[in-house]
Amino acid sequence: MVKSGLFEGYDTGSFYDEMFSAPGQPRPHYAKLFQKLAAMAPGQFEERRRLADLSFLIQGITFTVYSDGRGTERLFPFDLIPRILPQSEWERIDRGLSQRVVALNLFLQDVYGKQSIFKDRQIPRWLVYSCPNFRREVIGVEVSRGIYTHICGIDLVRDSKSGDFYVLEDNVRTPSGISYVLENRLVMTRTLPDAFQACEVLPVNHYPAELARILRSLSPRGEDGAQIVLLTPGIHNSAYFEHSFLAQQMGIQLVEGRDLIVDGGIVYTKTIRGLKRVDVIYRRVDDEFLDPLTFRADSILGVPGLMGAYRAGNVALANAVGNGVADDKAIYSFVPTFIRYYLGEEPILKTVPTYLCANPGDLSYVLEHLAELVVKAVGESGGYGMLMGPAADRAKIEEFRERIRANPRNYIAQHVVPLSRVPSYDPSTGSVAGRHVDLRPYCLYDGEKVTIVPGGLTRVALQHDSMVVNSSQGGGSKDTWVLRGEG
Repeated sequence: MVKSGLFEGYDTGSFYDEMFSAPGQPRPHYAKLFQKLAAMAPGQFEERRRLADLSFLIQGITFTVYSDGRGTERLFPFDLIPRILPQSEWERIDRGLSQRVVALNLFLQDVYGKQSIFKDRQIPRWLVYSCPNFRREVIGVEVSRGIYTHICGIDLVRDSKSGDFYVLEDNVRTPSGISYVLENRLVMTRTLPDAFQACEVLPVNHYPAELARILRSLSPRGEDGAQIVLLTPGIHNSAYFEHSFLAQQMGIQLVEGRDLIVDGGIVYTKTIRGLKRVDVIYRRVDDEFLDPLTFRADSILGVPGLMGAYRAGNVALANAVGNGVADDKAIYSFVPTFIRYYLGEEPILKTVPTYLCANPGDLSYVLEHLAELVVKAVGESGGYGMLMGPAADRAKIEEFRERIRANPRNYIAQHVVPLSRVPSYDPSTGSVAGRHVDLRPYCLYDGEKVTIVPGGLTRVALQHDSMVVNSSQGGGSKDTWVLRGEG
């Protein structure tokens, strides 16, 4: 047990603790932060936590929860104790993520192009073609500069047994959360300035400028004067705050589908001075809603004729249409194969061993061991469509058994990864306790190099013993500090 100020009574427990190597012994890269926080009385810390919450409230930093049936808008819970990574650990993560982003981009180029990976029998053709997010409509379409994965959010977890980082899943469609990374950092520097200054932390505020640079480079008419817009589903979307935040930070127009029109294969935005041509769309609308003439006819979020302009090369979309096939949870288990096949390299980051319920052998094992496994629907996100076997009751397990039998292709299963923990403040008790975390770094790809924001979004399960970190399931976030050195 740690007997020191704010951390008095803190139990490191049986999981990998990011701050402490042993009770009362902070890891070297946490030493400066520990000294600052340990000298703080719980009352002082609580006051600063309230100031941080007030800052988020004033700025309107919210997200929407759909699972409560009301679409409730809430503050994104923020924990003031940051997660810290030393430079040596981050360098390995950076290299592993860059390798993965490039391999995923090459896979997307291939499956919508020559499809060599099928001919060389590296992945079953049926597995890709049966993916709900595989878009046959864009086979053969040449995307700007050959880039599909402009923006990726790749989820990592640290395994408590080995201390190693694993990739949990890839998000290469419309990944969200970067706005919280930027705002968390701003609030941290204002709320705990002494602790922040004591550590040499790499900056994150270059993200909007780098994203804007990449978007400009996609323009079919050249970078000079490129007209870029951010396409949002609207104010009722859970990530609307982020959409408006990023548009403002990049100095581009925020639009909805009704603000755009396609005429003669060219996309225009409607303005009070008439139509203005659009060259690049950073879209935060899912594929199926993008164009009612190509995908869902009942969509009012998209732009009729947009896919025709896209196929003609008159407008660029970021991310590319069809990316969902690359972050399908069944395809996830083949990413190490992509890295070896396309790059001729061994994967730097590990993946979690995965059972594909579409395979009869895997299906039998999963059905027999449901109480021990995490089961995930291949196309869901946000913690939806998931069974945590060890925490589920018999009725829930039986419900999932029937779901899996009815549609095996829609599910994968993994053994539970015991996530690492970071000390987190519990305002209900006024004390610090270990809470499980994951990490979502954000990667930008310009076709030549991958730029990764140092750190990313650390999501934290604020409930005792919970391993579900998604905000939609009651999770919160922490600022993630990557140090210039080792501590």
